[in-house]
Amino acid sequence: MAKEVWKFIDSGKCSPAYNMAMDEALLEWHSKGLIPPVIRFYGWEPAALSIGYFQKAEKEIDFEAVKHHKLGFVRRPTGGRGVLHEHELTYSVIVSEDHPEMPASVTEAYRVISEGILKGFHHLGLEAYFAIPRTEEEKSSLKNPRSSVCFDAPSWYELVVEGRKVAGSAQTRQKGVILQHGSILLDLDEDKLFSLFKYSNERVKERMQKAFKSKAVAMNEISPVPITLDMARTAFKKGFEDGLNIELEPLSLSDEQNAYVEKLMRERYETDEWNYKR
Repeated sequence: MAKEVWKFIDSGKCSPAYNMAMDEALLEWHSKGLIPPVIRFYGWEPAALSIGYFQKAEKEIDFEAVKHHKLGFVRRPTGGRGVLHEHELTYSVIVSEDHPEMPASVTEAYRVISEGILKGFHHLGLEAYFAIPRTEEEKSSLKNPRSSVCFDAPSWYELVVEGRKVAGSAQTRQKGVILQHGSILLDLDEDKLFSLFKYSNERVKERMQKAFKSKAVAMNEISPVPITLDMARTAFKKGFEDGLNIELEPLSLSDEQNAYVEKLMRERYETDEWNYKR
């Protein structure tokens, strides 16, 4: 039986605002039936901190540290917590809520989409598996996160290797479309990451950072061979094809589409009103 064809776009390294504008534009075009489902890979130039849609920027983020590290900053249209986008492959998946393979439940749809990431890790020789919070403490910590840092704890069906989280994702549903995007960590500068958030005191910060080491890990910390960005791109592209049982074809944007992304970037994701409003 012929596999369903989805589109694939690798944007390379783009500005934080452009990255979020592109994801939103793809969601919008798909909602109007202008493009089929899409998988997108991208990077960040400059490296950046992104925060979830519901986070309180001024309360949680140390903007002096963001400036000191010369990082970009953007608020995502999706939920979740703060992510340092530096040494990683970032992905997004755009697909209709009523796609025959997409469960109605957010959690189950998350599992189906993340099957592609799972297979990508397997292609790189890493024994990743889905996290399933089992204890009541684990389940309640998802509802009331103690930390502003995304990789602090795995949510339902997030990817873990040797018990530690290796990919963090977030999802939103708008206009009948699912947008799921996330970070697949190649390397991680934990000191830099933890310097970007505000804490009640230094002791709390140290305790959280120490606990973090046991909960999250980058691929190159556990891989027997060094994993390059190109290796990750190849493995996860094939992973999505295998995991979702699809075929990926390149998507080229028209001049008009590119202009729309630029407009969204300027009017929303580059504005203080969007990024600092909460």
